[in-house]
Amino acid sequence: MTTIIVTGGAGFIGSAVIRHLIRHSDHTVINLDKLTYAGNLESLREVDHDPRYNFEQEDICNPLALQRVFREHQPDIVMHLAAESHVDRSIDGPTAFIQTNIIGTYSLLEAARHYWRDLPGDEQVSFRFHHISTDEVYGDLGDSASLFTESTPYAPSSPYSASKASADHLVRAWHRTYGLPVVVTNCSNNYGPYQFPEKLIPLMILSALEGKPLPVYGRGDQIRDWLFVDDHARALSLVAEEGVVGETYNIGGHNEVQNIEVVRGICDLLEDLAPEMPEGVEHYRDLITFVQDRPGHDRRYAIDASKIEADLGWVPEESFETGLRKTVQWYLENRAWCERVQRGSYRRERLGAGA
Repeated sequence: MTTIIVTGGAGFIGSAVIRHLIRHSDHTVINLDKLTYAGNLESLREVDHDPRYNFEQEDICNPLALQRVFREHQPDIVMHLAAESHVDRSIDGPTAFIQTNIIGTYSLLEAARHYWRDLPGDEQVSFRFHHISTDEVYGDLGDSASLFTESTPYAPSSPYSASKASADHLVRAWHRTYGLPVVVTNCSNNYGPYQFPEKLIPLMILSALEGKPLPVYGRGDQIRDWLFVDDHARALSLVAEEGVVGETYNIGGHNEVQNIEVVRGICDLLEDLAPEMPEGVEHYRDLITFVQDRPGHDRRYAIDASKIEADLGWVPEESFETGLRKTVQWYLENRAWCERVQRGSYRRERLGAGA
């Protein structure tokens, strides 16, 4: 039986990974999460009482806490997802991104290195440190027709992407210098159930249902490659178990869509799935409002996922159309979860419980 530490397991992608591992494997999973504003244990209710699931509320920047977690749980794999990830927040306040994404990754690498170094021979050979990153480290494809490959030079544009690029470099350096067995993945934009409402798709869904303006940066012509979160979770599990040490795998959804088309698609689905409009709204599309573009906004991201498809046999199961419909339907059926997140009551209650 394999023991896997998932850092940031109470976040959007991390919780999807944990749900996938508990549903589809016999692994033991340790959720290591500080529980910042975006960490929500309600996203893990379905696995909360499973004997193979354990939660550790710790900060990856705390070396002593990391040493204890490694010593007590004896992991075979570390899947590192803990990160500050919202670009707008990184522009307004980059300090937390430097601390978590760079210092936190360094602290985790050191804890993993010292733990791995003392493992018996067979366990040392089989140990893996899987670092989960983003396509934003590659910068802006602009108006070109090219795709991000695993060898695309790094050219981050925001404090967020620069901090993730720094973390990627640290991970590869720990492999080259110390021999730590690492794999790295870089993924495109994720969407799906349980995503924090500050991100584009849930923000648009929930704002439309309340009859609020749907703010779109610039002309909304920025292009992103959209990946359904459950497809990403499958890919991450596969790479963690079967990926080749030292290799990088790009993970994309084969779904390049302009931001404005994403918002229009949400509006059209809501017309079908939630036809009772808020008061004063005749069509959801009427709520779309163009606002001043954010600084350094990249024009286009697009992933070439041919390597993971050829080497590991992974392909996404959801098209953008099927995934977006599932996502809108989920938010309509889980308004109570959304309201608790928007009010922040999920944080107050866990603090009141001594978490």
